[in-house]
Amino acid sequence: MKLITAIVKPYRLDEVKTALQELGVQGLTVTEASGYGRQRGHTEVYRGAEYQVDLVPKVRIEVVVGDAEADAVIDAVVKAAHTGKIGDGKVWAVPVDTVVRVRTGERGPDAL
Repeated sequence: MKLITAIVKPYRLDEVKTALQELGVQGLTVTEASGYGRQRGHTEVYRGAEYQVDLVPKVRIEVVVGDAEADAVIDAVVKAAHTGKIGDGKVWAVPVDTVVRVRTGERGPDAL
């Protein structure tokens, strides 16, 4: 099993959720996040004063899938989140040793 984590622009969340639903992904976790990459934030003007926005708003999407589905899920997230502009985000996968469904006690792939 793999934990797929994606950091994407907030307005691309609906597209990513739709892409994951089309693949049959059963559940996901979405968390508001902020940070920066190469863009290092941006400058804005408010009431005539210019100020630096260091942390850019993002969303963090996490989903646990079987090893066989991991590449398809990653590809779907990348395709759905892509705008071609700086700050599109990142996607990565890490191995998951154990998953337990709390309600039933099921373990492993049955808990997905």
